[in-house]
Amino acid sequence: MTAVRAVVMRGPGRPVDVETLELGEPREGEVRVRIFASGVCHSDLHVRDGEWPRPTPVAMGHEGAGVIEAIGPGVTERHVGQPVVLSWLVPCGSCRACRTGHVWACGQSPSFRHALLDGKTALFGERGEPVFSYCAIGTMAEATVVPAAAAIPLPDGVDPAVAALIGCCVSTGVGAVLKTAVVPAGASVAVIGLGGVGLSCVMGAAIADAGRIVAIDRVAAKLDVARSVGATDGLVAGDDPAATVEALRELTDGGPDFAFEAIGRVPTVELAIESLPLGGTAVLVGMTPFESRASFAVYPLVDGSRRILGSNYGFADPAVDFPRYAQWHLDGRLPVERLIDRRIGLDGIEAAFDRLRAGDGLRQVLVP
Repeated sequence: MTAVRAVVMRGPGRPVDVETLELGEPREGEVRVRIFASGVCHSDLHVRDGEWPRPTPVAMGHEGAGVIEAIGPGVTERHVGQPVVLSWLVPCGSCRACRTGHVWACGQSPSFRHALLDGKTALFGERGEPVFSYCAIGTMAEATVVPAAAAIPLPDGVDPAVAALIGCCVSTGVGAVLKTAVVPAGASVAVIGLGGVGLSCVMGAAIADAGRIVAIDRVAAKLDVARSVGATDGLVAGDDPAATVEALRELTDGGPDFAFEAIGRVPTVELAIESLPLGGTAVLVGMTPFESRASFAVYPLVDGSRRILGSNYGFADPAVDFPRYAQWHLDGRLPVERLIDRRIGLDGIEAAFDRLRAGDGLRQVLVP
């Protein structure tokens, strides 16, 4: 056993605490990873605030990177000292989705049980009680034990904070553009919400060589960041959705070919659908609370051959996509570092959640 500090949630809606836990040794098919960086994602906030039910107690975090410091029996394709980024969806490798290359749709992943492959946990509290790991990786900790398939090797030279974001928000946003929507060159794109995922959508649209990329947010300062990563236009959203839709239509000659909703709020989902021209596509990337329901006018959707696509994890195949996105970053095509506006310690997590609720800033990264 190894003592590690970790951010632990013991009940939804309650402040999380930094606790000292016992971390077991990696077993068959597992590796231990020393965490160097863990992003603070809105999904973590959904769990902390009780909007997404999860088993407790649970070590938080699902967007992390570090270095392998121990390997378990049967692990042959990973080695000690290897820099890795962690995938929050650990493929089972045997279900229909995995067999057909749709790893992002794996329904048998241990990530959904928030435990390891055998259903057991690697973390234990002071009384010996098992502690779950969020999405089977629990990255808001000094170290974690994960299935080897979750630890994806990266090229040398990638900042761990950048690597952590590739593990979730970058793959989610870039993949939504390039893999889910398959945006063609010259198309017009709108991105609603400029957090880490939304800005990654902007970067993806720039890589796709979209003709016009309109970045939309209520915080004007975020528009400058969006322009620095590829947006051609910025639009400050006001309190009147109809006015925002009209302004977007004026910027995109009647409406964007693709509208990406990257917040996970019902009003912005409906705004994305409402803004579409004939043949346009709304791509829903942001994750709402479980019970949320949106509405839209059915006749114009059908009559105008409009589409609504859901994009989970940017259709990521982590073993393939993470190294590719990392190389694009090293080549200067994905300026991921511009998404990071704060690096904080584990003890700053509740303040980080407060900033996330307020929509303040971009991506915060914990450095254990």
